[in-house]
Amino acid sequence: MAHTAPTPGTAGSVGQGDTNPWAASGIIFAGVLLLVDGVLGVIKGISGIATDDVYAHVRNYTFKFDVTSWGWIHLVLGIVLAVVGWGILKGAEWARATGVVLAAISVIINFIWLPYQPIWAIISIAIDVFVIWALCTAGSKAVI
Repeated sequence: MAHTAPTPGTAGSVGQGDTNPWAASGIIFAGVLLLVDGVLGVIKGISGIATDDVYAHVRNYTFKFDVTSWGWIHLVLGIVLAVVGWGILKGAEWARATGVVLAAISVIINFIWLPYQPIWAIISIAIDVFVIWALCTAGSKAVI
């Protein structure tokens, strides 16, 4: 019996359920980015908790928090992002949906945090948007 290669657009042409090779590679990168974003969040959090002169002091801002509050927000979010990033790399079903929700929350938090650290906030927003795209478009399977 002769074996024929699958035609483009059918299941198995790229991988098990993957529709786009960029997205399949993107889910691996999304897991790694969530891990890195989580570790950076922990570092940002510890810095904010430890000292009050790490971030810019903003006056007359609707969403004004003190530096310690921002430190705790970034610390907690960083820990959760790192755990979810690891779950994505392990192929856990819960991790993809959780990753999308947490990346969206991270976009909102970084938008509010924008006046305190504009460059890092914009970089974090861009990373989170890519993570959302990658997790929503790729098929699910263990990658490590």
